Amino acid sequence: MLENNDTIVVVPVFSEAPVIASVIDELALYFPNIYCVDDGSPDGSGEIAAKSGAHVVWHPMNFGQGAALQTGIEAGLENPEIKYFVTFDGDGQHSPLDALEMVRTLRAQEFDVVFGSRFLDERTELTTAKRVVLKLAVSYTNALTGLKLTDAHNGLRAFNRSVASWINLSHNGMAHATEIVNQISKGNFRYCERPVHIVYTDYSKAKGQSLWNSVNILFDLILR
Repeated sequence: MLENNDTIVVVPVFSEAPVIASVIDELALYFPNIYCVDDGSPDGSGEIAAKSGAHVVWHPMNFGQGAALQTGIEAGLENPEIKYFVTFDGDGQHSPLDALEMVRTLRAQEFDVVFGSRFLDERTELTTAKRVVLKLAVSYTNALTGLKLTDAHNGLRAFNRSVASWINLSHNGMAHATEIVNQISKGNFRYCERPVHIVYTDYSKAKGQSLWNSVNILFDLILR
C-alpha cells in the first residue's frame, strides 16, 4: 500500500477559487485521497478542485464549515479501507507537512486524535490581541469539555476511523471546533497536540482569519 493510501484529507471549500488548486497540488504530494466539500460556492471552486484531482462532494447551498466537515467525514467512512482522517482548511494557511506528521503520530497507535496547535512553537505569527482572544476561547473550551488543549480552534487535526465514526456535528458555524472537542472528550479518546505552522496571508485574513472573526467565535461559544 502506498503511504497514506488509507488516509483522506477533508477540505471544506467555500469560494476558494484563487487558491484551491495550489492547496490540492501541495496536498497531493503526500496524500492521494483528497475530499473537497464544495459548500455552495458561487465562484466555481468545486469545479477547480475536481480538475485539480480532488474528489468533490457538493452541497446545493452554503451550510457552513461544520456541515461541510461532517459531509466529508461521512463520505470517507463509506470506504472501508480508510483508517485515518485529516481536516484541512481550503484557504492555504495549513501545511501538508504538518498534516503528514500528525498522521504518522496516529500510526504509532498511542493516540486516537492529534490536534494542531499554533502555541507549541514560535512559527505562527499572531498579533497580541488575536493571541489573547484565542487563549480566552481555548480556556472556555477546556472548561466546557474537560480536555486540556493549548489551541482548540485550529482547523488542522487528524483522527482515526473510530473517532470519525463517533463524530456527529450539528453546529454549522465556526464553533463546530468546540463541538468536536466536546465529542472527543465524551468518547474518552486518547489525544495529543502537535505544533503546526499557520500562515496568515492577506487572502486568508479576508476569508475569516481576522481578529474580529476570533471575537465572533468567542461570543458564539459563550452564547451557546
